[in-house]
Amino acid sequence: MPPKIPLVDLKAQYESIREDIDSAIRRVLDHRAFIRGPEVDSFEKEFAEWCGAKYCAGVGSGTEAIYLALRALGVGRDHNVITSPHTFIATTEAITLTGAETRFVDTLPDTFNLDPDLLEQAIDSNTRAIVPVHLNGHPARMDEILPIAERENLIVIEDAAQAHGAIYKGKNAGTLSEAGCFSFFPGKNLGAYGDAGAVVSNDDGLIEKIRKISNHGRSEKYIHDIEGFNFRMDSLQAAILRAKLPHLNGWIEKRREKARRYSDLLQGIKGLTLPVEEDECLSAWHLYVIQVDRRDECLEELNAKGIQAGIHYPIPLHLQPAYAYLGYPVGSFPVAERVAKKILSLPLYPEISDEQQVYVAKCLIQFFTA
Repeated sequence: MPPKIPLVDLKAQYESIREDIDSAIRRVLDHRAFIRGPEVDSFEKEFAEWCGAKYCAGVGSGTEAIYLALRALGVGRDHNVITSPHTFIATTEAITLTGAETRFVDTLPDTFNLDPDLLEQAIDSNTRAIVPVHLNGHPARMDEILPIAERENLIVIEDAAQAHGAIYKGKNAGTLSEAGCFSFFPGKNLGAYGDAGAVVSNDDGLIEKIRKISNHGRSEKYIHDIEGFNFRMDSLQAAILRAKLPHLNGWIEKRREKARRYSDLLQGIKGLTLPVEEDECLSAWHLYVIQVDRRDECLEELNAKGIQAGIHYPIPLHLQPAYAYLGYPVGSFPVAERVAKKILSLPLYPEISDEQQVYVAKCLIQFFTA
C-alpha cells in the first residue's frame, strides 16, 4: 500500500497542541458565554495586534467578513466591484450580497493575483470598490493597485482569507487598505473548528459599524438602529483561535521552510513550473501551487500513489454557471483560463515530514520522466 499524504493534516496539528485546545474548550464550557462574550473580545484584540492593525471585528465566516466590509463602506445597488476571476466564489458572493455587480480583471501568470495593469480599463462611473485577493498566501501588488484606487476615488478591501502572515513591503496583508478580511475555515493557516472570520482595520468607526450589522443592527439589547444579520463569531471558535494564535508565527515559518524544500526538490523538471515569490514579498504559503502539463493525468497518478493533491480552482468564476448572467464568454480572461487548466496544489502544512516531501517529489519526477 502506498503511503497516504493528505493535502492538509488537521489531526497532526491538533495532536501538537491538544492540551491548549482542550483547555480552551473547557474554559468556554465553564463560563458558558457561548455568543460573543469575553473570548471574542479577547480574540479581536489579540488578532488585531498580531496583524499590526488597530481594530478587529470577529464575524461568522470569511464570506461574511467581505460582505460586511463592503456594506459598511457603502457599496450597494448601482455599483460594481472589481476583483479576480481566479479565486473562491466567496469573494464574489459577498459582492453580490451587497446588490453590486462583480466586474473581473485578468490575473498575473505567475502569482495568479489581479493584474494591476488591467485595472483602469475596467473602471467606469459605477465602480465603487476593488477587492484584490492575496491568493495562495502571496500578496497582491498593492503599491500599484492603491494609487489607481485613490485617483479614481475607489474603496480597496483586501481578501486576505488565504494570507494570514503574508508580508508586503514590510506590512502584513490585510493592513494595507481600508479593511482586510480573513477566513478561519479549518484548513486556513489559522483555522477554527468550524466557520469563523474577521475584519481588521485602523478605522474604529468602520469596525463598530461592522459589529453592529453583524449583531442584528443593535447598539444595545433590543435597540436596533438598523436591520442587520446574525453574522457573529461564536465564543467556542474564538477560544480555539486564541489557543492557536501563539503558534501561528512558528507554523508560518515552517510553511516557508517546507515551500523552499519543495522548490529545491522540484527544480528543473521539464513540464513543471514552480510558484514564485515576488520582490519585497513574503508569502504565507497557504498553498504550494505548481503549474503542470497534463495536469489531470498528473493528479490522477499522484492520487493513485496516496498523495492527496488538489486543484484551487479548476474553473474561473466568469465561466461558472452561477455567473452566466454576467455574459463573459470563453476567452474573456485568457491568463486565468490558461492557468486554471495547469494548476496543482501539493500537500503543504507545518507537520509534513521531509520524507513525505521527498516521496511527493519522487512521484512527480517519475511522472514527468516516464
